[in-house]
Formats: sequence, C-alpha cells, structure tokens
Amino acid sequence: MRGQTMKDAKNKNGELILSFDAGTQSIRATLVDTSGNIVQIVKRLIEPYFSENPGWAEQHTDYYWKTLGDAGRELMGRVDNRTREAIVAVTLTTQRATMINVDADGRPLRPACLWLDQRKADSQGMIPAMTKPFLKAMGLWERVDNAVQSCEANWIRQNQPDIWEKTHKYLLLSGFFTYRLTGEFADSVANNFGYLPFDNKTYQWAGRFDLKWRLFPIEKEKLPRLVKPAEVLGKITRRAAEETGIPEGLPLIAAGTDKGCEMLGAGCLTPETGCLSFGTTATFNTTTKKYIELMSMIPPFPASVPDTYYTEVMIYRGFWMVSWFRDEFGILERQIAAQENIAPEKLFDALIEKVPAGCLGLILQPYWSPGINTDPFAKGSIIGFGDVHNRAYLYRAILEGLVYGLREGAEFTQKRTKTPITRLKVSGGGSQSDMAMRITADVFGIPAERPHTYETSALGAAIDAAVGIGLYPDFSSAVQAMTRVKEVFEPVAENHRLYDRLYREVYLSMYKRLRPLLEKIHEITGYP
Repeated sequence: MRGQTMKDAKNKNGELILSFDAGTQSIRATLVDTSGNIVQIVKRLIEPYFSENPGWAEQHTDYYWKTLGDAGRELMGRVDNRTREAIVAVTLTTQRATMINVDADGRPLRPACLWLDQRKADSQGMIPAMTKPFLKAMGLWERVDNAVQSCEANWIRQNQPDIWEKTHKYLLLSGFFTYRLTGEFADSVANNFGYLPFDNKTYQWAGRFDLKWRLFPIEKEKLPRLVKPAEVLGKITRRAAEETGIPEGLPLIAAGTDKGCEMLGAGCLTPETGCLSFGTTATFNTTTKKYIELMSMIPPFPASVPDTYYTEVMIYRGFWMVSWFRDEFGILERQIAAQENIAPEKLFDALIEKVPAGCLGLILQPYWSPGINTDPFAKGSIIGFGDVHNRAYLYRAILEGLVYGLREGAEFTQKRTKTPITRLKVSGGGSQSDMAMRITADVFGIPAERPHTYETSALGAAIDAAVGIGLYPDFSSAVQAMTRVKEVFEPVAENHRLYDRLYREVYLSMYKRLRPLLEKIHEITGYP
C-alpha cells in the first residue's frame, strides 16, 4: 500500500453544498465544500424494509421523509449561523428503483416498493404475441418476461387496481423527496433505473410506439417532469424548510442515483477506469459516452454527468452479506466496537489477517439474491469446507467471493466495451476495510485506489450541484478539484497467482455445475 497526498484546494469563497444520500440502510445529510471535503455529516440508520409476505420488501414513505428531516435538522443544529449562510445549494441522491404511488397532493397511497422486492406480476398477454418468436429466437424471451413480471407497477395494477386508479404520480424515491422538498413533480433523468418506460438513448420518456409502454403500461401523465443532472429541480419550500431545517429558497440541483453519484465522487469519468462499489449491492461500473448494452435489452444507465452512461454488473445483496455475517457471527466484535467506538469492520479485518489468501479452498459464490444480470434461480453457495475452517475463514471467503464476482463483471464489461480496465477505484462503505482493498488488488492483479472519502455518493451529488450553480465551469474541473486518491493498495504477485487459478479453474465453473441443483431446489421448495 502506498499513500498519496494532495494539497487541498482552498474552498473558493467558503461555499457549501448540502447533500442528502438516502441509501438502503441509512440516510445521510452532508455538508461538502468546494474542495470535496466533508465539513459535517449526520447519519441516521434506517430499517431497510418490512415484509408482509415472502419475497416482499416495502417501507413506509413517511418514515423515509421523517428520517431525512431528522437528519437535516440535526445537521443544522450542529453548525453556526455563518456555516448555514454559506450553503448555496441542496442536492439529493437515493437508492435506486424504489417506487412510490402518490395522489394529487403528493400523499403516499401505499408503502414504497423497494428494489429488493421479488413479488411477480402476471405477464400473460402483456407481451405482444407477434414478438414472441423473435424474442425466443434471440434468446430474450425469458429476460423480457421476467422484466414484465418484476415491474412493480404491473403488480399494483393487477392486485391493487384502486390504488393505481387513485395514483396521480408514480415516482422513484428521488422524485418523492423532490416533491416534498420543492412541491414539484420532477426528477433527474439520471435516477431512471428500474422498470419504467424510459428511453436511455434520448434521456426522456419513451416514444409513443416504443414497446416499453406495452411492457410497463404506465400512463405518461402519471410520470414526473425530467431534467438533466446539474439542472434545477425547484426551490426549497417554506414547509420543507420547517420540516427539515434546510434554509428556505435554496435551489435543489438534480444529481443521480447512489451508484451513479458514487462513480462521479470517486472520479470515474472514463471507460478504462473501473469503479467497484462495495455497498448493499456490490457493482462493477464504467463510464462511457457511447450507448453500449452489456446484455441485450439491458441498457446502460444515464450517468450523473449529463449525456453519458454507466455500464453496470451487479451482485445483489453484495456487502449486505458482510452485514449478515456481522449480525449472525460477530456479536463479540460488535460489543467491543460499541465499547471502543470504532467500526466493527476494523475488528473483522484483524480477525482474518492470519487467514491465508484463498481460504485453503473455501470458495463462495455470492448470488444471495437473483439480480438483473443473473439467472432467476441463482442462489448463494459455499464449497470446500474442511475441519480447519472457522468463522474467520467464512468471513474472508465472503470478501473473496464478492471480488471474484466483480472481477467476472469487469472481464465481461471489457469484452463488450473493447476497452481494457487499467485503473481500479473502490467506493462504498466496504472500502473502509483494508483487507477488502488488499483482496481486491490481489484478485484483479492491479492497484486498488481508495478515494479520500468513502462518502462518494454524497460527494458525487455535490459535484453535480457545484457545476449546476456555476462554482465550476465543467465536470472535469470540478472532479479535479473535489476528488483525490487517499491510498493505493498494490497487488501481491504470489496472492494474485493463487487467486487467478482459483478464479479461473474453480469459481467460473461453480454456477454452471450447481445450476441444475439450484433449479431443483426451487422446484421442490418454491423459494424464492
């Protein structure tokens, strides 16, 4: 590991940007200066979801709003008048594909349906019969059929028709927050991730004859007005100011999704720079100006920089598995961490320092939940147990398995974009772990860079705001001024050789060999 230092640029005229980051497990209110420094932050943990039926994942929308308001008021209570007066803009980034139905007054009609929700709509008759032979011939039928079934709006229309009839607007969580903050039914184009009739090539709602209107039949008038990142969504209303502590009248600047903002906050602007996100969903992303589908009919997503895209391979429940391990097997570390006021991950790093690379053959495949890029029957698996393996080996195997999966995504991305990945940046909460960073460098065989802050989502949104209100003339200069590398973790050649064999000779074969058994498990148990 080698450290890198860079002199912080002076904060222009003392301007600050208030950036909200509403993720799956927490909502943060952050003050960011024009050098990309985190001046103040408040983090409120949230219950990710509740589930009334197997596979469902919902959350009360007022719970989200109250938590955002609590975070905002607490942050404002920590700073003095001079600091409050230095805030020149507000911006927002949220978890993706969490959908909310509201009436004409913006009141929620049902709980939010999270991106983790696995309920299925009835797709019978929704896909035009004339397209079926073509889709089957192209090997796309199952993918399209699964998209129709997974569309939350389709399920609501079929099972809660009264709710759909009363729906004035069908919003992403970002659009819901935008309305509550500004009174405007508007959203950033860079938040359109999910089963919506959105045209990723034009950055607008799909054209009149686009097939998406048949697959996701949402009335156009129920959708919000779209603006590009760095444009103004509206201004903070008096009521929002009272409920959140945000100064009234400040502009709310459009940003993007949490993943899109993570990439921007990590400084990933070119296709040869890979961005690993160690978050609830672990992802491998690159930024490109070209429209490139990694998989047919799965488009690249609008990035937090206008008129660009990001490609993505995701592992659902990515670093959630680390949280799962912490909750199920890490009670001792959690107790010590609470007593010493340190992150439990620091203690988990110490736990696995003596576990050798490759875990003596304990290998994990991280398909804890099927994702958009994986087979619907996908489930997690661990092979290679022996009597030497204990919880320390299991924890390291989780980290190694996640990075194996992300390397597979990186290789797939390189093949499709025809651009070699020569630089690797790691963001998200998991990037705080030195062991995760070392394992990443060793598995990929190239240096892994840790940004100067792991709050890269909030930082990326702040960069959008900084450009939007003219603090910087363009994104290149804003990224240069507001992002930097804190540490670089170099690969260990011996470890890389070991990981490379395990990855190529074992990991890449696991799912193909286990899939018939996983399908049989689904047939027998019906789960999920």
